[in-house]
Amino acid sequence: MFDHIRADYRAHGRDWGVQGFWVMLVYRLGRWRYGVRPVLLRKAFSLLYKVLYKFVQVITGIELPCEVQVGKNFVIDHFGGIVVSGYARFGDNCRLRSGVVVGLARVDEPCAPVFGDNVDIGTGAKLLGRITIGDNVCIGANSVVTHDVPSNSVAVGVPARIVPRRAAATLTNLAGLTPPTAAFEPVAEQV
Repeated sequence: MFDHIRADYRAHGRDWGVQGFWVMLVYRLGRWRYGVRPVLLRKAFSLLYKVLYKFVQVITGIELPCEVQVGKNFVIDHFGGIVVSGYARFGDNCRLRSGVVVGLARVDEPCAPVFGDNVDIGTGAKLLGRITIGDNVCIGANSVVTHDVPSNSVAVGVPARIVPRRAAATLTNLAGLTPPTAAFEPVAEQV
């Protein structure tokens, strides 16, 4: 447990005041308590976890139950309005921002998204249902994703459009910006 906490501390920029780090502390306690063998002691730690979980949920606005499987370097960048279903699974180096919802598409079907490695989820994104998000994926802000996203892709819009990930200069065109070279082309003078 303490190795995970040290890694979470480093992943959150070595700042113990970051709300995402508080959530990860309580999350690690919740996962660790399952391994406590004397049942009476486990029940005491379970009570402590439930009180801390509710406290952190109210203070930070982040709901990350200990049933969620997270990989290394899981970072919650901003606090507020983040809800993660207990059925979700995250790979390594994933990042969440404020307003993200990772959950069920329907209550009667308990399955949530499964994330690969290096997934960056933008502010306000909603990812719902039995979907798989590949490796090296960027989910745009306020996107609504209800279908699988292949590796090395970008998902943007409502409903989300899947765009293959390209060089940074080409991505500026997706945002409606002109590439830097076109912005500084010389203009022929008129005589």
